[in-house]
Amino acid sequence: MDRVIERKKWNSKRLLTIGGITALVGLVAGSVMLTSGKSKLNVDTERITVSNVTKGSFQEIIPLNGIVMPVTTIYLDAVEGGRVEKLFVEDGATMKKGQPILKLANTDLELSLANEETAVFNVLTQMQISHDNARQNTISKLNQMAEVESSLKEAERVFKLNKKLYDQKAIGLQEYQKSENDYNYAVRRKRLTTQILNQDSTAMNQQTQQSKESYAHMKSTLELMRKKVGDLIVRAPVDGQLTSLDAEIGQSKQKGGRLGQIDVLSGFKVRVDVDEHYITRVFNGQTGDFTLGNKTYNLKIKKVYTQVANGRFQVDMQFTGAMPKDIRRGQSLQIRLALSDETQAVMVPKGGFYTQTGGNWIFKLSEDGKTAYKVDVQLGRQNPDYYEVMQGLKAGDKVVTSSYENYGDMQELVLK
Repeated sequence: MDRVIERKKWNSKRLLTIGGITALVGLVAGSVMLTSGKSKLNVDTERITVSNVTKGSFQEIIPLNGIVMPVTTIYLDAVEGGRVEKLFVEDGATMKKGQPILKLANTDLELSLANEETAVFNVLTQMQISHDNARQNTISKLNQMAEVESSLKEAERVFKLNKKLYDQKAIGLQEYQKSENDYNYAVRRKRLTTQILNQDSTAMNQQTQQSKESYAHMKSTLELMRKKVGDLIVRAPVDGQLTSLDAEIGQSKQKGGRLGQIDVLSGFKVRVDVDEHYITRVFNGQTGDFTLGNKTYNLKIKKVYTQVANGRFQVDMQFTGAMPKDIRRGQSLQIRLALSDETQAVMVPKGGFYTQTGGNWIFKLSEDGKTAYKVDVQLGRQNPDYYEVMQGLKAGDKVVTSSYENYGDMQELVLK
């Protein structure tokens, strides 16, 4: 006799199927829960820096490196080339204007001077000889004129006398005409002698003037040559300190070669290197300061050098007030250059967070101070101590300003 066998509802196959489905649902649900929640990281408060966001006077300032330099530097160049024959002073000596520094020897230049002096002497001697000859010629012409004038007077006297005698029929026509011819000849001779004398005088004056001009030109050339030889002795152009002297006995120096420099000791300036990023924002009149010996000293930009080299350009700054007494040439200074006037702004202290965030976000503490969560911010200008907050934070907020290097992509910090 057959009997009905009841079918089992929970066989092993069904149980395995249900278990697999349940596990898959749990895995999906867990993944959703993990991805939808914020990633957190426990942080020891002793290892972070918490800073307050404040509002107050803000001025954009950039830190720069400056080198102390003399206000005026005069460069010494070789006006004439030559071999260094003698050094009168050593590098670093304090100089007076006109004091000799070194002497160069140039045989060719000195020989040219000797030849020029000889030529000038010869011209002067020739001028004297020509002048003496001209005087002798003038004296001769004057003597000749005196004789002509004497002959004219005598011929005139005889002619007048013979004219009276001829009118009285005392002498014949022939004797009268002879005296008349002698008189006319004497008149013509005097006229010709006077013309020759005037021409000789004019020619002599022209020759004398030309000789003087030639002599003056040669003398000027001689003086120039003497000056060139004199330039072989290099002298201090101003009072100051001799620095960077580059000359040794026996060393050859080319014309125009750099020999050294004279630093005028009337004061100092500061030469500052500035990143080319600020080239459009730096101009004459901007102020800066530095601290030395617990005292602050003020500076002002006097000159901007717009040439850019290796990504930087230079400016010269002068002291606007007191200058440190013990400051020295070549001394390095840390300059704070102001790029703007003081304004009211929300500020966050500088810190290592900027390296990882680029100023685009920051960890802001919750009201209870137990957590810090990521918020977007916008930072603007900066100075050595603060960033200017454009948006994302307000005065009174607290933020983590230390480095975020070990936080990865964490969205929230749990402060312990």
